[in-house]
Amino acid sequence: MTVPLIGYADRISARAGEKIAFKISSVGPAPYRATMVRIVRGDPNPAAPSPKYEDLSRLFAGEFPSREQHAWPGSYAVIERAADLKPLSSLQVEALIWPTLPADDAQAVLSRRDPANGAGFSFLLTAKGMTLEVGGAKVTVGKPLRERTWYRVWASADPATGQLRVGQQPLKRAYASDDEGEATATAPTPLKLDAARAILIGAEATRDRPAHRCFNGKIEAPSIAGVATWDFSRGMDSLEVEDTGPNGLHGRLVNLPTRAMKGAHWTGEERDWRRAPLQYAAIHFHDDDLYDCGWSDDFTFTVPQDLGSGVYGMALTCGPHHDIIPFFVLPERGKPKSKVCYLAATLTYQAYGNHRRGLYNEAFRQRIVEQKAYAYNPDEHRGFGPSTYNLHRDGSGTAYVSLRRPLITWRPDYLYFDPGDTGSGVRHLGADTHLTGWFDRLGIDFDVVTDHDLDREGAELLAPYKVVLTGSHPEYHTESTLDALQQYVDTGGRLMYLGGNGFYWRVSLSKKVPDVLEVRRTEGGIRSWAADNGEYHHAFDGAYGGLWRRSDRPPNLLCGIGFSSQGTFTGESYRRTAASRDPQHAWIFDGVKEELFGGFGFAGGGAAGFEIDRFDPKLGSPINTVVVATSEGHDPKNYVVVHEERLAFATTISGDPLDQLVRADMVYMDKPAGGAVFSVGSITYCGSLPFNDFDNDISRLTFNVVNRMGELGLKWPFSPKG
Repeated sequence: MTVPLIGYADRISARAGEKIAFKISSVGPAPYRATMVRIVRGDPNPAAPSPKYEDLSRLFAGEFPSREQHAWPGSYAVIERAADLKPLSSLQVEALIWPTLPADDAQAVLSRRDPANGAGFSFLLTAKGMTLEVGGAKVTVGKPLRERTWYRVWASADPATGQLRVGQQPLKRAYASDDEGEATATAPTPLKLDAARAILIGAEATRDRPAHRCFNGKIEAPSIAGVATWDFSRGMDSLEVEDTGPNGLHGRLVNLPTRAMKGAHWTGEERDWRRAPLQYAAIHFHDDDLYDCGWSDDFTFTVPQDLGSGVYGMALTCGPHHDIIPFFVLPERGKPKSKVCYLAATLTYQAYGNHRRGLYNEAFRQRIVEQKAYAYNPDEHRGFGPSTYNLHRDGSGTAYVSLRRPLITWRPDYLYFDPGDTGSGVRHLGADTHLTGWFDRLGIDFDVVTDHDLDREGAELLAPYKVVLTGSHPEYHTESTLDALQQYVDTGGRLMYLGGNGFYWRVSLSKKVPDVLEVRRTEGGIRSWAADNGEYHHAFDGAYGGLWRRSDRPPNLLCGIGFSSQGTFTGESYRRTAASRDPQHAWIFDGVKEELFGGFGFAGGGAAGFEIDRFDPKLGSPINTVVVATSEGHDPKNYVVVHEERLAFATTISGDPLDQLVRADMVYMDKPAGGAVFSVGSITYCGSLPFNDFDNDISRLTFNVVNRMGELGLKWPFSPKG
């Protein structure tokens, strides 16, 4: 299905003087309009404070002609220099393949065809086995291949005699299987073998799109005798494929198939591809991979010098259709405008980009219409590629996710699910506007930086700020972002972690493959798919993937707590501890009257819920961490302890009973040089900030902490209750 109006930008953040290019697809006959807005609040729930988008048309507004731009999923390698090859006197091709959807229609292993006249060849996997097509002639083995089994496959063609030959042989035979064979045929001569076109590996050229017949599965060591032999163990961290033959027919990958994959010769003795690259000389192609849509620019916007740091958007309208493409504006380098910094969890937004949850039904669609929320859902509009929470069509996990495509879920008014009566269905950017709306309502000035900026620029980016706040779910981090945050708090910075399940998964970015995040879901953890054995190391940097905890960097080290339990999207209350009444920490609760507080909000109906974190010295929580409140009331039927905490049915690593690990701990700890950390351990926490027009105990407590940590000198803006 076509989304009638949608777009993306060439960058997610910018500073004054920097340019952002916007790429739009609009199918309407009339022009569309683009208007600059500041995103303050996005939650469309009518029970919450209404969405707030400040009109900045004085800075940018315009009408532009509608045109449809297409996304073309499917990964492959293209060898463009092959178009200049001399005519082939004969053809001999060979490869190792590991098909994942062998019963599908034709999938190209190697091809060089002219779609205009049909000349050239295609070496194909079909439901009836390996097939060679040359011009209008073809030959098929006639025996299906088994799924996820390595085969040596080959084919040849002799233009002079018209002799065609194709074969397949499993590297490991299976009892009672009949999947080995060879077939020959004689075609009328002369064969139309030559086509002055590029060679494609994993796809075939077509007239109406860049490629089709995309392969699903792994390909290793494809070769054309006398022409090229490609070695996929080289350039593992890049988009390049290398030819080791005399012609140097190097190529490039399109739509980012997965690298650092076990090959046909993997022995299991070495699990790090850097130590045995020849055992990882396979690339896993998918017909739904998508890296770069390659859309043309429609217009550009240059950030003016006087525009404050914040969360902004380019609002698009065309008839009844609308979209908002968010972006972030940073302060000038080295010139912060506030003592407070909001760290936008853009790595997490990216990891969840286009998350298909399988929950989109008529009731959900009706909720979206009623709330005038963002109209589209990736369950229905699947052409922009999956998220790292989804499986590819062949059942393998999605290890890469790109920014160079529309991300339906990255919208301030996007509903992740139908929450029923438990509040709002927003998450990620939408949920984090509960915090930015709170800043606005309480008159707290703040600057914005993003995870991606922090990865590039390090702790120096945070150093000018008295306090840094996260949003609801800072789950994904690179080594550089964790290093920067740890350095910040260890050298006097103050961190407020206002979410849950934070600092959990290790991800990698790459300068060679810009705008892409890589994750490997290894060993354990709450996860939607599991990486295959031996495929735990990232292709981008060789790092061991999975939970940061597996690399001896549990979240507890940074923020005093770590992921402990996951449940349904419901929230409960916190109860104050005795330590919270100590004069050293009682200031946190100034104006908070109740011992049991936070049982309200627009995220699950309570401040403590969904994914929650706990204090645990065994996992690295510093000894001076003070638990000032702990959640209670979580229904054990709706919550599970995270997998990495469990040893057996009712046995945990900590030795605690399972029910005692289902809790959110609110903690405070002092750090060197005047630094400090305050953590709440709950994804739903920020959803309680806007309750009662922001005048509530969670709002007051958060105000107390940011006011003290940020040295703001502000007064609580609401009149005393009662």
